[in-house]
Amino acid sequence: MKNLIVSVLLFISIFGYSQSEQDIYNIIDAVSAERIQKDIQTLVDFGTRNTFSDTVSETRGIGAARRWIKKEFESISNKCDNCLDVFYQKDFVTKEGNRRVPHDAWVVNVVAIQKGTKYPNRYVIMSGDIDSRASDTMDFTTDAPGANDNASGMAGTIEAARVLSKYKFESSVVYVGLSGEEQGLFGGAGLAKYAKDNNWEIIGVLNNDMIGNIKGVDGVIDNRTFRIFSEPVPPTETERQRTLRRFYGGEVDGISRQLARYIHKTTKTYMPEMKPMMVYRLDRFGRGGHHRPFNDLGFAGIRIMEAHENYTQQHQDIREENGIKYGDVIEHVNFGYAKKLTAVNAINLASLAWAPPAPSKVAIGGVVEASARFKWEKVKGAKGYKIYWRDTTSPSWDNSRYVGDVSEFTLDGIVIDNYFFGLASIGENGFESPVVFPNEVMR
Repeated sequence: MKNLIVSVLLFISIFGYSQSEQDIYNIIDAVSAERIQKDIQTLVDFGTRNTFSDTVSETRGIGAARRWIKKEFESISNKCDNCLDVFYQKDFVTKEGNRRVPHDAWVVNVVAIQKGTKYPNRYVIMSGDIDSRASDTMDFTTDAPGANDNASGMAGTIEAARVLSKYKFESSVVYVGLSGEEQGLFGGAGLAKYAKDNNWEIIGVLNNDMIGNIKGVDGVIDNRTFRIFSEPVPPTETERQRTLRRFYGGEVDGISRQLARYIHKTTKTYMPEMKPMMVYRLDRFGRGGHHRPFNDLGFAGIRIMEAHENYTQQHQDIREENGIKYGDVIEHVNFGYAKKLTAVNAINLASLAWAPPAPSKVAIGGVVEASARFKWEKVKGAKGYKIYWRDTTSPSWDNSRYVGDVSEFTLDGIVIDNYFFGLASIGENGFESPVVFPNEVMR
């Protein structure tokens, strides 16, 4: 029996059933710019992927595109002993009441779920958009290659599935191609409702929309900076929560903002050459992305995208006017940059899926005291906890202290009035949950 136990432990150490920081670096190295380029080219070659384009042809239109994506996910699954559950999730959209819908149609998403070994009902999601558009979003016949918007995000999602399918995670990882983005975020709304109806516990949604352009319309060329858009607090919060925030703070500490900070920190730790840029806004000025429907239902979700957009290459018919070439063609995509942003997604998906759940109840106290006090409910699977704090004007968690496997702790000499605080769970493997902003007050 002793020899058997030793053999099992040796097998585990050799074949990597425990995770380490080295796994994160291996994931970064495994992402392939060549595979991403090939997938973007395949998506571009469907001519148009307008949500309301041809669904019968095998070579053109949204139908051919989504069938190809499903086959890719199934091929990946075949190579990992059927580790992915691949299926269509769809909703019927009608012309009536929708000004961007030219005719009634099914909006079909392609979903691939890699089930977690310990928390199968906890999900971290990476999404890209299947659909594309011409200058007129109602025009579903004109060529609309959508190389960057958003074949880049879709190709990155497929590549992340290829790389991460070689690992096992405690929580479930979802790779999804969403449709209907250009007509009103229909695909995201459909999947968010599906998740709600099926009682998914969503850790976070990483929406990738345009991750391949490095030359902005302003002439700036930058292959390292990228934006992380996140809303400050959930739109589903109660009136009481809004009232308490006036007295205790938290205006920029909702679950989506904590997810953004998590991605910022993970990227700076493992890919220091990159420059993640947190943008304190739901999305670009007055515009929207497929993380928003998840936010609308109270789920944490952010948008990852390039830092410098080129508007001559977005939502444009292919043409040349006054010496300017318009159109979202593959020649404008930088595959090395798309690889980097795909790696950013992959390491954050892995880190979140390897981490224990975040604490659900975190209480804080210390009014008129020379210390800050904390009390929380322990999380099954956590080896300990880390308290974070920052200046109230700082965008990131700048200070931390690991406090071990306890359920309460006092930070002596730290005046509660001068900082914001949070708490994260730490797993046996060292991976952390997102930070939780205190949601109760101790007197």
